[in-house]
Amino acid sequence: MIDLRIVRDDPDRVRASQHARGEDSGAVDRLLAADADRRAAVARADSLRAEQKSYGRTIGQASKDERPALLERGKAMAAEVKLAEAAEQEANAALAVAHRSIANIIEGAPPGGEQDYLVVKEVGRPTEFDFTPRDHVELGERLGAIDIERGTKVSGARFYFLRGVGAQLQWALLNLAVSTAIGHDFVPMIPPVLVKPEAMEGTGFLGAHADEIYRLEADDMYLVGTAEVPLAGYHAGEILDLSAGPLRYAGWSSCFRREAGSYGKDTRGILRVHQFDKVEMFVFCKPEDAADQHAQLLSFEEQMLAQMELPYRVIDTAAGDLGSSAARKFDCEAWVPTQQTYRELTSTSNCTTFQARRLGVRYRDEDGKPQVAATLNGTLATTRWLVAILENHQQADGSVRVPKALQPGLGGREVLEPIG
Repeated sequence: MIDLRIVRDDPDRVRASQHARGEDSGAVDRLLAADADRRAAVARADSLRAEQKSYGRTIGQASKDERPALLERGKAMAAEVKLAEAAEQEANAALAVAHRSIANIIEGAPPGGEQDYLVVKEVGRPTEFDFTPRDHVELGERLGAIDIERGTKVSGARFYFLRGVGAQLQWALLNLAVSTAIGHDFVPMIPPVLVKPEAMEGTGFLGAHADEIYRLEADDMYLVGTAEVPLAGYHAGEILDLSAGPLRYAGWSSCFRREAGSYGKDTRGILRVHQFDKVEMFVFCKPEDAADQHAQLLSFEEQMLAQMELPYRVIDTAAGDLGSSAARKFDCEAWVPTQQTYRELTSTSNCTTFQARRLGVRYRDEDGKPQVAATLNGTLATTRWLVAILENHQQADGSVRVPKALQPGLGGREVLEPIG
């Protein structure tokens, strides 16, 4: 949730953010009205409770003859208090709904939709071949690395098996990501992939994109689409010690996405699937440190991409393409030769205090007063990277050169050879 004080003091800033996202700026006025109604309801309930308490002392001092009438009036006052408290509860609930309907306030993100991103930089030149390149599916099948046919047989569309060198390639990639994270003072974590509604709601995933999430109705739990969710909930309701600097975690988890809105998109291969593995960075810090932490997360992602020897670009994601929790997001997109375009491999988001306010994550400032923390997240490696690795490093005979950084994880192999 955004800070209500900002809505009260600078509603135009929030309206502009909503407009840049392509969302309803009228939600700001509804929130202001709900806030005013709630404050009025609280004031009325407080006033009636104080009046009732004072009146109670009057009854205690009254004579025996005066008491019946006073008691009758006391009952009437108690009924008024009860009604006022019910109105206060309703006003609190209405304020909560209005408050949660507004996305985080953008910070520097360009306005517009999915196609209105800004290219921050391009690194390397798009890979060119003197032969017709194969896509990652054909390469993976020839290497015995990817089996989509049997994945579909077992689990349905958008499922797959990674086998042989495919499995080893993913393990090498994710292990390298974890080692990279540890080198930057991240605590490695293997979090649960089933979470309670409070964790999913607290991170902002039960809004406009709730249909992307798998829900286990019998247990009222959710399968996570990213380790961001359990890592954000890790310190829910706590007051953190950030005196020594940010708290950094790197979570390795399987991730699950329904891909509900992607009918007909990327149906071939493992680019857009229902299950994949990912190493996700997550940071708790003071709000004033969030922008610097965001830049660092992006640099760690670029470090990984450089080790994969991939051409890529960094884009500043437009406001309308941000998740509700993000104030700003940078994506790293690698070149995919057979598609002749860049495709997203990583993203890193600065969620400012939006998630922490929902989850009750705070820290103590220099005066010892609790303040709301900031949270950030960023992808360090995921199954999708295999698409770019296989396609960019392929050779004319269908073999694939292994990036030097991954060779130790594949027994020192420099080239993956077709098996048939």
